Parts: sequence; C-alpha cells; structure tokens
Amino acid sequence: MSPWRGVMEGHQADAAMLQIPDHAPAFVSVENQFPEELYDAMREFVRVHPQWDQYRLMQAALAGFLFQQGCPDRAVARHYLDGLFRRQQPDSTATRP
Repeated sequence: MSPWRGVMEGHQADAAMLQIPDHAPAFVSVENQFPEELYDAMREFVRVHPQWDQYRLMQAALAGFLFQQGCPDRAVARHYLDGLFRRQQPDSTATRP
C-alpha cells in the first residue's frame, strides 16, 4: 500500500466538504436571544391570531425589515409580500420546519 494513499483520501474528503450544493435548503434553523418583552408580545399575538404561528411571524418580521431597508433580493420581496397577503383557512394547518 502506498504511503500517499491516506493523504490522497484525506484530500478527496476535504474537497468533498468544500463542494457547494446545487441549491440552498428550503429552511434553516436559527437560534436567537431577544428581550422577554418581545417574546411575550409574540406569544400574545399568536394566541390572539391563530392563523399565525411563531415561524410565520418571525419570517414576516425578518423579510419586512430587510425589504424596508432596501434589500434588492427578489426572494426577500416575495417573502415580504407573501407574509402580508397570505390567508389561511381556519381548518388548514401551517407547515412548520
């Protein structure tokens, strides 16, 4: 067995880790810490508006902020507008990541 075999296999593994996927995942998880008052307000909003959930609220808030700050990404604009105008039927359930 060649002494270079392990080195070559290591380089192949490194190269595989550096490959860029064809597309980004549909959802990514984000962990964040924010003031308890904001959390309480979010919880109350979701309680009073059952068609919303914490995921939709956070997506709409982030997309709204980025859009209002002039982010030129069309996907951000689409998420912003979807958040404003999306309506769910009372019997439908939201899909969560």
